[in-house]
Amino acid sequence: MTFTAIQPARFPWFDYSRYSFSLGLKTATGAYLSGHTASEFDPATKRIVVRGSMTDQVRTAYAKIGAILEAAGYGYGDVVRIVEYVKPEGIERYAEAAAVRAEVFGAHRPTVNTVPVRALLRPDAFIEIEVTAGAPIRDVSGVVFLPSVQPVDDAGNIIGAGDVVAQTRAIFEKAGRLLGALGLSFANVVKTLDYITPAALGAYKGTGRVRKEFLGPVYPGSAGILMPRLVHPEALIQYDFTASRETPVAVNPGWSRYQKLTYSPAVRAGKMLFMSGQGALDPETERMLFDGDVVAQAEYTYGNIIKVLEAAGGGPQHLVKTIEYVTPAGLPHYREVAGVRAKLLRAPFPASTGLVCELLLRPEMLIEVDPLAILD
Repeated sequence: MTFTAIQPARFPWFDYSRYSFSLGLKTATGAYLSGHTASEFDPATKRIVVRGSMTDQVRTAYAKIGAILEAAGYGYGDVVRIVEYVKPEGIERYAEAAAVRAEVFGAHRPTVNTVPVRALLRPDAFIEIEVTAGAPIRDVSGVVFLPSVQPVDDAGNIIGAGDVVAQTRAIFEKAGRLLGALGLSFANVVKTLDYITPAALGAYKGTGRVRKEFLGPVYPGSAGILMPRLVHPEALIQYDFTASRETPVAVNPGWSRYQKLTYSPAVRAGKMLFMSGQGALDPETERMLFDGDVVAQAEYTYGNIIKVLEAAGGGPQHLVKTIEYVTPAGLPHYREVAGVRAKLLRAPFPASTGLVCELLLRPEMLIEVDPLAILD
């Protein structure tokens, strides 16, 4: 499988060659872009800055995305999935973002995932946008993305107020209907990504019972991330689901802890490898390592990601995208993680999005990496 870094001939916002990630990667199945804000280089201050209202910022972000897509031979009409990461202040102005998206995409309706975050790496940014492009349909190479599933009824009212297990059940029931309408079932689900609030953490383990009831026989890759709030102000949890029309096969380097969990280290479906989020957790002892050192945690984390890739018959050259969730405690030294990526990964570097979360599921964890790979 050959990946090509997308390199626009004209990209006036900043010098993208200086980073250990690509603006996007073009593959045989489509294009996977890094997350993009309205950041641009200011010659006067010689710094990267973000300016403008939510409307201004979304227009700039989509202009950058359009330039990258064009360099890959695609256009807005080829986008199949949009993930919009929004700060708490941005959620209150999210209607502006939706209006610009409608303006940009017209009659084309890609799947949209909306993810509230604690903060973005550019402090003045309200929103960061990541897209996947391919044919102008919802699935690329058998992959099907569901829109973010909230625990709300058809009128938008919260279901199971104050009860994260009841909200999770409502989410899975709704997702089951969406999958069924596409001729799929939970047996086709290859990746789940759930976002929870700190208020849900005490009862979060109970959501495993819901997952066990609905998912399988092959448990998907998964990640769970804490954010200060979700799209609906009373939601304790929300989910993004990815399914595949290919037969899913679990991939495990031999880590026994996954025998008691409702997710797999990775799932292969065709050539796609949907991997679980990884942190600096020893998979044998379940002990957290490198307390207080985000760089050492990142190096260990990427080492484990490479072990999962090797168990699937691949290596770091097969990574197409990573999402790095960093906690506020890890943020002061997060820039140094670029050196870890440069050392352990290979050019063309995968697309990447870096986000600030509230916490991770283990309080000592400073960074979690959510990877995606395409195998030969």
